[in-house]
Amino acid sequence: MIAFVFPGQGSQKRGMGQGLFDEVREYASVEKEVDAILGYSMRRLCLEDVDNKLKETQYTQPSLYVANALHYYKALSDGARPSYLAGHSLGEYNALLAAGVFDFLTGLRLVQKRGELMSRVRNGGMAAVIGLGSVTIADTLRNAGLAGIDIANFNSPSQIVISGPVDEIKRAVPLLETAGARMVMPLPVSAAFHSRYMADAAAEFAEFLAPMAFSAPMIPVIANVTAEAYPIDETAELIKSTLVRQITHSVQWTQSVRYLLKRGVTQFSEMGPGNVLTRLIQQIQQDPGN
Repeated sequence: MIAFVFPGQGSQKRGMGQGLFDEVREYASVEKEVDAILGYSMRRLCLEDVDNKLKETQYTQPSLYVANALHYYKALSDGARPSYLAGHSLGEYNALLAAGVFDFLTGLRLVQKRGELMSRVRNGGMAAVIGLGSVTIADTLRNAGLAGIDIANFNSPSQIVISGPVDEIKRAVPLLETAGARMVMPLPVSAAFHSRYMADAAAEFAEFLAPMAFSAPMIPVIANVTAEAYPIDETAELIKSTLVRQITHSVQWTQSVRYLLKRGVTQFSEMGPGNVLTRLIQQIQQDPGN
């Protein structure tokens, strides 16, 4: 049984989509509309990125959505068919696209707006904590009085991402290293994504989503927030509310992969540039807790 998994921010890179922009007919048919919606050439941004914009959230999100979709459509043309779908953060939008919840251009408008709103949030930071469990991280932060930090991503049993005010993230680094972390690596972001500090962006996104028409997923999609499949008969409003919650809640990637493993998934195919999710999934599969 195969699951297609779609990466999120951090997987973008100059040159992504090379060779696919012309090969994928589904994209060629809408490329002019894509560029009109965004106001710039998506092909040029992905392949050349002359102004180094791929690292900026408002550009990262639509470009990675497109790159992921190119890989997905190529896989379909090669005959691959998934039994389950999942995406990490932004990648969940590609999973919902693949499940038929909305069409390609609707998804593009969603991630464009999401990226714009999230890019406006400032004064936050994030850090990846390697080699320390979530319980120890939470205890260390609580004992130090760092109540402003949230856990943003449960990426694997040995990789947790924290999110919060920059000064608290800086204070947390040596404390977590002393507690046993192999490495605590601050991430190059300007906001505390997947935390309480994204509440205003989430509220605005909810307003943007309100008039959108969604369909029920035709293939099971694992939601980041719940680490379970969206119910096949779930209403559009519940899908929208889950996507809004995703902005302020943790990405439950470890539990999502475990959910898929328990349902008999034996092969994970990463639909996007790089192999970030493939490596995380390997760590989860190798964990004695599975």
